[in-house]
Parts: sequence; structure tokens; C-alpha cells
Amino acid sequence: MGTNGGFMTAVFAAPGRYVQGRDAVRRLGEELEQLQSEKPLILRDAVVEEIMGDTLESPKGAFYVDFGGECSPEEIDRVAEEARSGGADAVVGIGGGKTMDTAKAVAHPAGLPLVIVPTIASTDAPTSSLSVVYDEDGAFKEYRFFGRNPDAVVVDTTVIARAPVRFLVAGMGDGLSTYFEADASSRTRKRAMAGGGPTIAALALARLCYDTLLEHGLAARLAVEQGAVTPAVEKVVEANTLLSGLGFESGGLAAAHSIHNGLTVLPGTHHYWHGEKVAFGTISMLMLEESPAEVAEEVVDFCLEVGLPVTLEDIGVGDASREDLVKVAEAACAEGETIHNEPFEVHPRMVLDAMLAADAFGRQRRAVLGGEARLPAVAH
Repeated sequence: MGTNGGFMTAVFAAPGRYVQGRDAVRRLGEELEQLQSEKPLILRDAVVEEIMGDTLESPKGAFYVDFGGECSPEEIDRVAEEARSGGADAVVGIGGGKTMDTAKAVAHPAGLPLVIVPTIASTDAPTSSLSVVYDEDGAFKEYRFFGRNPDAVVVDTTVIARAPVRFLVAGMGDGLSTYFEADASSRTRKRAMAGGGPTIAALALARLCYDTLLEHGLAARLAVEQGAVTPAVEKVVEANTLLSGLGFESGGLAAAHSIHNGLTVLPGTHHYWHGEKVAFGTISMLMLEESPAEVAEEVVDFCLEVGLPVTLEDIGVGDASREDLVKVAEAACAEGETIHNEPFEVHPRMVLDAMLAADAFGRQRRAVLGGEARLPAVAH
């Protein structure tokens, strides 16, 4: 880790190319040609054909591997062996966040070119150089850092609009945390995921992500419910994917994602998407930092407007015991967790209290704004 006159060297990381728009996936073959790939392994999740239909044209020499469902060490090893035995000269990850993270964990250690094609806009994983690895039961295990971003990211907004709206909304939940975490990390100048100190460019992009979500989030959700691609949808997809991805990787993470990681120790949360749990983690982070009431109200009211969780019940653990929540808090404060990027020392008891306060605040705002939860995006 470099320093400059006592200050950590700042690092900004980004994918080689970012392509977004209607029918953008038709450019996949062109992107692979630029990477001089003649035999790409295409890792796809179970719903790729259903979502993409005939928009996905098989690139020259490609062979397909179906994703097993969890970005676990075992799955990464299995797909890596498929790449070796098949003589792959590139990897393409098509699907959701765990499919993409598995593709990264296969391509980067092998030194293979990587193209990411998200079918949903539910996380900021597509642009980053890291993978979030879970055990086979879905509990958070570790981050894997590769020091290299995807060579190309291809985002087809027609495909995104075909997916259930819950995915787009979950991406808003993930993106919602970006500015608050980058701001906390920039105040402490802790090492960001890109490998150096936060950059002001990343912080500016993180703020733009937040402002874009608040301005266009509801309009984008309503459009995708109709399968429509509008300017609002394009802006929110870019915010969820590019702005959030660049903002978190080169700006830094903090408490919101650590609380998400802690929540994964409770099986009741495994049916909820990453961004849904991050949304509750963001509200908890605001309580932990004693943020101004108007900021907390703005965030919670936005979550209620678009359909993101604001209480423990909304993420499947409304009946969790205090003992269970202590386990969450302890996991969130584990050594190496990004919660330690906060500009003050954090202990499990503080996190427990922040989650309880967030839950109470979310219930209170819901009551003020009309009583019943408006959460079709997270319904099961």
C-alpha cells in the first residue's frame, strides 16, 4: 500500500469498457473479438435463456457452463476446472451478482479476459474487481480481491426491464448505501476496495448515484413494472451499476455492507436480495452515526416509496431474538470488516442498538406515511 508524504496513495479503478442501452447484448461478439477471444466460456444462470430470448446470439466458438446457484469456493473450483479442460481463452459471466462474481473468481486468477453481462440491475457487482464469496448455505464467507476489473461490461436495458421489478429495486438498495459509505471512508481515508485511499472522483460519483436514485427511482420502478425502458430506467440502471460500482470500489465501504454481512448469519434473511439487506444496513448505519433526522427520514421515505425494506420484519427476521441480533452485530464487527472504516471505533453493542433503532424508526415512518407496507418488490 503506497503512501505519499504520510497520506495513503489514492486509487481509482474501473472496467475497460462500459456499454449500456437497448439491445446492447448484441454487441457481445464484437467485444469478444476486440479481446481476441476464439473460445470463450460463457457462465450463465438458470434464467438467462428465459430472460434474454433470442437477443443473445452465441459468440463464435463459445461453450456454455450452467451456474450452480452459489458463489462458493466449491462452485468457483468447479467452473475453473471447466475452463481449463475446455481450453477457454476468455470468460463471460451472464446473470445475477453471484454468477458474475463466480466468473470473476475464475477469470482473474487464470489471467483470462472477462466480459460481464448482467441480466438484472440488482447490485453494483458488474464493474468491480472483487468477488463476494459465500459458503454453500448462503452465509457470507469472504471477499476475494483480484486487482483487475472486467475488460468489458455490457448492460442491455431491454433485458433488465424484462426481469421482475424486485431486482431493479434491490439494486437501488445497494446503490443507496454508496454515498454514505464512501463519505465515511473518505473522512477516515481508510483503504478502499480498489487498493488505495478514496478518490474525490469516486465520492462525486457516489453522490451522483444517490441523487439520481432519489430523483428517478420511483419513475424507473413504475416503468419496469410495465416492461418499459424510459430515460428514468436508463439513469437508474446506470446508477445501480456504474455509479454505485465506481463509487464503492474507489470510494470505500463502511457499516452498511458489514451489517448486511452480519445479517447473513440468520437463515431467515437468505430469501432476500443483497441490496434489500443493504438498505436496512444503510438505515442502521445512519442510526450508528447519529445522522441528522432529516437525512434518515429522506432515506427511509425513499425506501418506502420504491419498496425497499425498512424494518427487520421486512427482511425476514422480525421475530429474531436479542441473542440472534447479537450474533449479527458480532459478525458485522469481525476483524477486517468494512465497518471499521467508520470515523469512530465500533463495537457489537453499538451495532445491535443501531439495528434496533433503525427497526423502530422504519416502523414509525411507515405509520406516519400511511400504515401498510408497500413492498411488492420484496414479497415472497
